[in-house]
Amino acid sequence: MPSKTEKLLSLLNGQPVIPVLKIADVKDAVPLARALTAGGLPAIEITLRTADALEAIRRVAGEVEGAVVGAGTILDAKQFDEAAAAGSKFIVSPGITNQLLAAAKDSAVPLLPGAITPGEIMAAREAGLRFLKFFPAEQSGGIASLKAFASPLTDVKFCPTGGITGKNAADYLALPNVICVGGSWVAPDDLVKAGKWDEIEALARAASKLGR
Repeated sequence: MPSKTEKLLSLLNGQPVIPVLKIADVKDAVPLARALTAGGLPAIEITLRTADALEAIRRVAGEVEGAVVGAGTILDAKQFDEAAAAGSKFIVSPGITNQLLAAAKDSAVPLLPGAITPGEIMAAREAGLRFLKFFPAEQSGGIASLKAFASPLTDVKFCPTGGITGKNAADYLALPNVICVGGSWVAPDDLVKAGKWDEIEALARAASKLGR
């Protein structure tokens, strides 16, 4: 049976950029996910920062062929269970807690928890997790911190998010311990509100080629 880390890596499937989305209007969820998927970024994270987030996850999971929808900003076991029930294929949290680890242990849905200190990273490693979110990346030492972790924590890989843009994403992706990055620049609020799905697809296509 594959480990949770292997399952998570297979879901993200070599995708260099994971779009991090805040859905303000649920009607935008499906066309946005279709544009990102068509542009080569099928794995997307919908954050639980809006009232429509769970319904947006349900719609994308049920209506967008090829999309791999995950839930972000999961803070506790209740949210974990709700997001999994809505159809999330992976769960992303800004941090790591015993409650979240327990929820993930009992679920088939893999967890990508945030960790920024050696202690947090080691705690996740002890729990069997080898693929972690590094958040908030830019505010926590960014590339320099990740370079420093590479030697003592050789078997741990990261998805940095927080302050990642089209300008610095390639620098992060060049690091040997970075699998992918998370960012919202591929789906700017103004383009989403205007329904400019073709422009978002073009941004996604450019992002899908980063680090290759």
